Amino acid sequence: MMKVRIERIVDEALDIRSFRLVRADGQPFDAYEPGAHVDVTGPTGVTRQYSLCSPPEDRAAYLVAVKKEAASRGGSAALHEQVEEGMELEMGAPRNLFRLAAEAREHVMFAAGIGVTPLLSMAYKLNARGEPYVLHYFARSPEHAAFVELLSGPVFAGKVEFHYGVEPADLEAELAACLARAPAAAHVYTCGPAPFMNKVVEVARHSRGEDAIHLEHFQADPAANAAPAGSFEVELASSGVVLQVPADASLVDVLQAHGCDIDTECREGICGTCIVEVLEGEPEHRDNCLSSKEKASNRQICACVSRARSARLVLDL
Repeated sequence: MMKVRIERIVDEALDIRSFRLVRADGQPFDAYEPGAHVDVTGPTGVTRQYSLCSPPEDRAAYLVAVKKEAASRGGSAALHEQVEEGMELEMGAPRNLFRLAAEAREHVMFAAGIGVTPLLSMAYKLNARGEPYVLHYFARSPEHAAFVELLSGPVFAGKVEFHYGVEPADLEAELAACLARAPAAAHVYTCGPAPFMNKVVEVARHSRGEDAIHLEHFQADPAANAAPAGSFEVELASSGVVLQVPADASLVDVLQAHGCDIDTECREGICGTCIVEVLEGEPEHRDNCLSSKEKASNRQICACVSRARSARLVLDL
């Protein structure tokens, strides 16, 4: 974690504020890959993950945007109500689980609400590369959409389409129309509320494979994590030690209790901090950070929420 200073706060939309952050020591930041997020610890001591939405090569400052959640547990509410310009916060280094596909040459992006943030950094990068893309931005109204002036301006001219007030019953048809205009080889990226992203993925699967569909979650999947948990064993490959993971304990808690050095942040299967390599066995994936392809390979496990379908997992620890 490093100390950062809030250089500027801007109200970008209803209940959405952006925070321009600079290093407290005056040094430049590292460049980051578009789609990356950072851990930010607010004045209440609560750490949350926020996507970076500044130009990835701009090392002078990082920009994050935060939506004030109605059910905030002290993260977003504190950043909206308890901070001001000039204050210092703690921030972690950028991490990325939501990248532009290296093999793709055309891109179509779907954002809803605050989900525009990682896609904005991607749009900056694609502009710099000169690669074709379209960003479809869905919101209840212009007042609920962040960065409207920026996205409507010359930097993104002809690259952004706004979709306001689309009813849930009409969303599938609207998405299908957008994808019908996109090149068949274009990769699809989406970020926003889970029902929105699920619908984007459902519609996109009609025209392209799983490898061409990319998404990032902001919240855990309550249904997955509410499933009954059973006990299982894990073997540490480096020592051959076998540990029992009881039904009422998480894998990461058992590993940490044994002395394994595994970092955690969200403990909800979102941030990917606690991902561990799997050498043998079949994980039961309950996270929202690994891609469908990564989950299908069964070579990684998100240790804070996921469990095992097989009786034992052999971990690269």
